[in-house]
Amino acid sequence: MYTSPAISIARSIAALAVVVLGGTLGYMIIEGWPWVDSLYMTVITISTVGYAEIHPLSATGRIFTIILILGGVGTVFYILTSMVRYILEGELGFRMGRQRMEAKIKKLHDHFIICGFGKVGKAIADTLATQGTSFIVIDRSPECAEKARDSGYLVIQEDAATDDDVLRSAGIARARALITALGDDADNTYTTLAARQLNPELPIIARASNTEARKKLVLAGANKVVSPDMIGGHRMAMLALRPEAVEFVETVILGAKQELLVEEVEVGEKSSLIGSSVKQIQEQFPGVVILALKNEDATLVTSPKPNAIIRKGGSLVAFGTAEQLNSIEGCCQQRDTTAKPLKAFATR
Repeated sequence: MYTSPAISIARSIAALAVVVLGGTLGYMIIEGWPWVDSLYMTVITISTVGYAEIHPLSATGRIFTIILILGGVGTVFYILTSMVRYILEGELGFRMGRQRMEAKIKKLHDHFIICGFGKVGKAIADTLATQGTSFIVIDRSPECAEKARDSGYLVIQEDAATDDDVLRSAGIARARALITALGDDADNTYTTLAARQLNPELPIIARASNTEARKKLVLAGANKVVSPDMIGGHRMAMLALRPEAVEFVETVILGAKQELLVEEVEVGEKSSLIGSSVKQIQEQFPGVVILALKNEDATLVTSPKPNAIIRKGGSLVAFGTAEQLNSIEGCCQQRDTTAKPLKAFATR
């Protein structure tokens, strides 16, 4: 059975204490020495320093000393080997673990970067994990980083708000989006500024605690700013005002056997859907509902008519399962239909 080095060290220290106590009592009883002389004799014996006996030993005392040397030296040797093992395994394990993590991060593409693993960050990570999406967590707190590791997530235990190299090591140039969910608005602002400078095209979703912070985060470069407190308060108010409507929406979106999503899908320049009508798209992809169209000038047309035409450079907001939306995005971008959706407006 494997025993950790820390437990081995604790056991060996306890054994050493027993040997020292036993040796001290033995000399006191056998030779009748004072406890200080007995303790001193015990220590120099088990440490093999080679000092002469402080008092002449009787035959029984010499036999006892032989036994003490064998037991004491073995115990001390066991302590030393346990400590070396602890140091080597800890350092080596840390280095190997870090190298494995760095190797996995280097392989990541089109992944999410989550800054902060508090309550909000953990909820984000858990949701992305259920979607099978690749992501990495950055948190400077040892406790939060350890919790993320325990959950099986890739973790960088550094400060993303003050060190640009941390975001670089997280693969920000290859990332799909960055979510900064730190508990401090200033940290979220600094992280947003750094991320926007390192990757001008990166979608950034930031957490804010109030309206003023929201404005600053937008100025810093955040594409979307979310206030968990405001969203929670709004949802509670709607549950009080219109509980049936809220429960209906939650049942449709979250209670289905296949999770339903609302996503914005960009129409590429070579998309096979250009020139198609809303009706034709919904016939081609049964179950998908086109909720809105966004024109090239960013004008949003909600509840588009069946004969509305899909234009190049625009986008469409669709409702359906993840598989259905992946298929429609594949046509929009003319790429593998197993690709991940681009921009999620509402997910579980």
